[in-house]
Amino acid sequence: MKRFPPMRLLAPFCLLALAGCSVLASGDRHPITIYAPQARISADPSWPQVDWQLAIAKPAAARLVDSPRINVRPTPGELEVYRGATWSQPATDMLEDALLRGFEDSGRIGAVARIATGIRSDYKLAIDLRRFESDYAGNERPAATIELNAKLIHSLDQRVVAARTFLVAEPAAGTEVGSVATAFETALNRTVTDLVGWTLATGQADRQAGADKH
Repeated sequence: MKRFPPMRLLAPFCLLALAGCSVLASGDRHPITIYAPQARISADPSWPQVDWQLAIAKPAAARLVDSPRINVRPTPGELEVYRGATWSQPATDMLEDALLRGFEDSGRIGAVARIATGIRSDYKLAIDLRRFESDYAGNERPAATIELNAKLIHSLDQRVVAARTFLVAEPAAGTEVGSVATAFETALNRTVTDLVGWTLATGQADRQAGADKH
């Protein structure tokens, strides 16, 4: 199957004009397809029911990672972007929205909100998004790859309760960008599910340990 043509990151990138779901570059009649992966999780029966509140900090990422362009790594030392395709929003916004919805849909937490809302939280979740890219890794087909480091922080004393690195690589069914976008939806769902479960279990264990001391 023909590989979707990539574009080198260092090449000039045309200014884009957004019109509904069709984007046209100035002087170019080739539309750009916008992809919007959606994560939907199901609560694991093993997840604890918690009564504490969580604030999600805006994920941090390098500029090249936090971009609406769809990154692809054809070889280990080379990073490009897919031509004629873009995400509906930057990677950190996608991740933040998916996490908030994941915690809410789990039905296992007292309250969760973005940190910017000023919620009086018991814990804070801080995330460093390291990779959000299509990676060939020497294979014929790429894998949607998401890597992040998460820290659960106790709000009262800013103590780091726990930290963990999550890495998900979901193989795409083909090399075309549509297949890659579908793989990213699955990868995002797996990442959010793992992160929600870890946060609930880790926070509850810390909460219980604090209660036992008293």
